[in-house]
Amino acid sequence: MFKRNLLQLPVGHSKLLLHSCCAPCSGEIMETMLFSGIDFTVFFYNPNIHPLKEYTLRKEENIRFAEQYAVPFFDADYDVNNWFKRTKGMESEPERGVRCTICFDIRFERTALYAYQHGFSIITSSLGISRWKDMKQINSCGIHAVANYSNMVYWEFNWRKNGGSKRMVEISKREKFYQQEYCGCIHSLRDSNRHRITNGRERIKIGVKYY
Repeated sequence: MFKRNLLQLPVGHSKLLLHSCCAPCSGEIMETMLFSGIDFTVFFYNPNIHPLKEYTLRKEENIRFAEQYAVPFFDADYDVNNWFKRTKGMESEPERGVRCTICFDIRFERTALYAYQHGFSIITSSLGISRWKDMKQINSCGIHAVANYSNMVYWEFNWRKNGGSKRMVEISKREKFYQQEYCGCIHSLRDSNRHRITNGRERIKIGVKYY
């Protein structure tokens, strides 16, 4: 049985825009905010995800889960050319390196712009719940994105604490979410496959693994 604490948005904010990277990472966050009575909308903008088949699978799982709870969902679509343009020359950067910072910047800049245009004064992201990510790096990018707009805040809530990461996995298994096996971009797919081959494992097979 899940045990959650009621959350409250920071003082002065009434509705939140949640940047979601995928259903597995956002499931626990969405359920916690629903449990807490927080008014929020899911914003899906992840032009880093490659190839298109993988992108579509992740997005459709997120839409399925949002519809299950009647949570508003905005699909910012697949702006992949912008991602490749902004990350050009960083193809060999390691995970958690400069390329990842630029990738977070791209996604949070668009999230903050949408928030500004549609009356949201606070944003956050599901990216930080994954133990594979650098939370300080993510929060820094979020704070940088909202700095362009007066009275907008990036909520640096630690979604991993109080069992959040464990519930994330349990919800993913319960919902039988599609289980992505790499971060998302073409370069992380390349590096993940190299690691697998070095360790005698098969390459990643897109669209076949579910919780």
